[in-house]
Amino acid sequence: MALFNQMYIPHYYHEEDLNKIADFVREHDFATLVIAENGAPVASHLLVDLTTDSDGTWLINGHMARANKLWRAFDSTKEVLLIFGGPNTYISPTWYSHLNVPTWNYIAVHLYGTPRLIDGGPELTDILSRLIKRYETKSDYRLESLPRDFVEKEMRGTMGFQVKVTRVEANFKLSQNRNDEDYANVVRQLEARGDEQSVAVANEMRKNRKL
Repeated sequence: MALFNQMYIPHYYHEEDLNKIADFVREHDFATLVIAENGAPVASHLLVDLTTDSDGTWLINGHMARANKLWRAFDSTKEVLLIFGGPNTYISPTWYSHLNVPTWNYIAVHLYGTPRLIDGGPELTDILSRLIKRYETKSDYRLESLPRDFVEKEMRGTMGFQVKVTRVEANFKLSQNRNDEDYANVVRQLEARGDEQSVAVANEMRKNRKL
């Protein structure tokens, strides 16, 4: 798996810490899956799960409705693209100590890899079970406790997939090109603005420069 720069990423913002990138992917796991079909891009928005195999290779596991035609265009010899978006917000030029222009802070990760379809069976059951356990931490709702005939019926309407990640692109645009004074003021202004996206970006900036 290689770090790669096809997405435009100025060097200030290019994140190379794979552990940090993996944490981000797991936290922002509603991805956009993009493939090329007959020369045109086609996409779906899907919940996915990042795991690793025995040699540390990243594996993105997910599922979609069988009625979704996207899976029919999968080709195990051609890469697909998974896009993960994080917090993003407007940055005012008035927050700097010098004349500048408006900009936008954000985090985005692109993962490329080769897909494999999972049509039913224990592997798909495991993918669905892990997702339910992750999001039903405060309840006893579990795939294993549901009526077997109900589970089998629902799974017949589902197609699973796994993407073996081959390339990673990570753009953490968090004002890294600013001096400490301006950087700290951007954080304060975002926190004062108070909306969810601004506060989330401020939190990422605090972690990034240990404010």
